[in-house]
Amino acid sequence: MDATGTDARRLIALEDDFGAKNYLPLDVVITRGEGVWVWDVDGKRYLDCLAAYSAVNHGHCHPRIVAALQRQAECLTLTSRAFRNDQLGPFYEEVVSLTGFPRVLPMNTGAEAVETAIKMARKWAYTVKGVEKDKAEILAFSNNFHGRTTTIVGFSTDEQYRQGFGPFTPGFRCLPFGDIDAVREALHPNVAAVLIEPIQGEAGIIIPPDGYLSDLETACREHGVLLIVDEIQSGLGRTGRLFAYEHEGIHPDVVIVGKALGGGCYPVSAVLAHDETMQVFGPGDHGSTFGGNPLGSAVAREALRVLTDERLVENSATLGTRLLDQLRDINSPHLREVRGRGLWVALELHASAGGARRYCEVLQAQGLLCKETHEHVIRIAPPLVITPEEVDWAVEVVRRVFAQLG
Repeated sequence: MDATGTDARRLIALEDDFGAKNYLPLDVVITRGEGVWVWDVDGKRYLDCLAAYSAVNHGHCHPRIVAALQRQAECLTLTSRAFRNDQLGPFYEEVVSLTGFPRVLPMNTGAEAVETAIKMARKWAYTVKGVEKDKAEILAFSNNFHGRTTTIVGFSTDEQYRQGFGPFTPGFRCLPFGDIDAVREALHPNVAAVLIEPIQGEAGIIIPPDGYLSDLETACREHGVLLIVDEIQSGLGRTGRLFAYEHEGIHPDVVIVGKALGGGCYPVSAVLAHDETMQVFGPGDHGSTFGGNPLGSAVAREALRVLTDERLVENSATLGTRLLDQLRDINSPHLREVRGRGLWVALELHASAGGARRYCEVLQAQGLLCKETHEHVIRIAPPLVITPEEVDWAVEVVRRVFAQLG
């Protein structure tokens, strides 16, 4: 039976009648959010365990970030990069201070930042490493997800992301994720960079073997190859560290950030790099009308301050352990594996469970919003402001649903 009210059905119908069919959302129509909680148009409350794929790490409508957005929106929103603004320099300074990378190139969306890193790596290969023109290669990995532009989907190993969108940009090669020997065999003089997610999010929170990232860094150093780490979903506290690569103590050449950088209020992304790498760009080589705009810069500055002041990274580490330990105690014949790091957890189901979608639908009915990925995985990734009591409540809902569905 349809449990949605008249308003929800009307709004869903408007989306279906006039929008593209490129998403299959759960049929919950959200109208308000605060912290880890959201409310639908019928007034029902849900605990958000997706956090907009980590874009809402700070919680919904964080009052400090919303206030920063309002202040800046009343003052100055956009200048383009044809002129300077009084927020961009301080934004750079605060990012550099927090992350340790000396150079920042701001963009808007994650996919734009990935494209920026690709351009940077190629130009570095030609101007610094000495690769022959148009011969540079970038290594990526199976089950990767770096965005949906035509260049990026061209090196995806998910056929749905590729089908119907060719021809694709050359210069990329995909290797098995977690196989360091495959990387060593693939490193030749024309390789410009290795592009990797330190934990694969869209693939189902896939964590590489211990030591893999460290070995990858060593291999890149030995062959004069840039190590580019995509931290768009995993960064800014999601895994219990500022960046997921810190779990192995490595030092990438380039880091891509986005999503949570905008505090859940505004799209902001950036590429972080060292001087030699970033300074291959000259005036006119790359740009964005909205990249580095004063509104986005002000919002991102406040988002970074909140991350530090409220110790959200530490909260992710502590409560991530609590969440993971309790979920691993669930006894169900349909539960194949529970894995995760920080407040980023995957419940992988056996094929006999009938798919993760039906679990997400029942969890929704019980007041918990999750989303399936790759058919058999339920992702659990609440905002980092979650409390111990809210973690316990969420686990109890999951436990109850698994018992209900056998």
